[in-house]
Amino acid sequence: MIEIVECPRDAMQGLNAFIPTSEKAAYLQSLLNCNFSYLDFGSFVSERAVPQMKDTAEVLSLLDLARTRTKLLAIVANLRGAQRASEFESIRVLGFPFSLSEIFQMRNTNRSQEEAFDEIQRIAEVAAISEKKLVIYFSMGFGNPYGTPWGLDQISYWIHRFEGLAIDCFSLSDTMGNATPERIHEVFSYVLTEHNELNFGAHLHTRPDQWKSNLDAAYKAGCRRFDGAIQGFGGCPMASDHLVGNLPTEKLISYLTTQKAPVNIDIHGFEVAYNKAKNLFSRYA
Repeated sequence: MIEIVECPRDAMQGLNAFIPTSEKAAYLQSLLNCNFSYLDFGSFVSERAVPQMKDTAEVLSLLDLARTRTKLLAIVANLRGAQRASEFESIRVLGFPFSLSEIFQMRNTNRSQEEAFDEIQRIAEVAAISEKKLVIYFSMGFGNPYGTPWGLDQISYWIHRFEGLAIDCFSLSDTMGNATPERIHEVFSYVLTEHNELNFGAHLHTRPDQWKSNLDAAYKAGCRRFDGAIQGFGGCPMASDHLVGNLPTEKLISYLTTQKAPVNIDIHGFEVAYNKAKNLFSRYA
């Protein structure tokens, strides 16, 4: 089964110009008509750190979820954010960014890995009480640019620890867009073999000329859950290459179609959303 996670939150969060709440909601509504598995629609994090997402609750109140099968996913970075997100029944999944690099964990959440793990323990309790799924996003999932230790054994170590919290879904992120197809294939081959009872996804940041080889590497290794953003908008603001963005959803769908993979996207709905994305980002990017 193929799972596609559309990530407008990732696409919008780095924009300097604030997108009005009503326009955000209209765009997200069009995405809800595409039949994605999940919509990474917003986040409950510091307004100072991510001012674009300060209206996530207001945006949510404007969405009509009556006719969509897409589940809403919100990113949280601490217990307070998780508690806020848990107040909304319509949010089905919480995502937490955990870095395999101690340096990036400090830069991203101002916590060490152990401090972040302790926070995730508390968040897992909130998620369980509010009946929400918790997904761990492994940033620096394919190595890091800091010269600090990284390896398959480190990935496995943290998977085992999170598994002890009853967490069974992990998304491996090429945060800076510098992973090679060989490394991507190696990592997914390993985790899907050693931890075959768990669900692993790919959150690939990539240059326009690298998306296909990186996606192909993950798919051929057995990955069946993919994050994307229409036209590749977004990506990590810390990436040194301005061409690095998200995996373009339209290219992801095209690739999966050539592989004869079961993609249950509403094509008409996607065309409408694609055109809305072009209009929206041309005005605010």
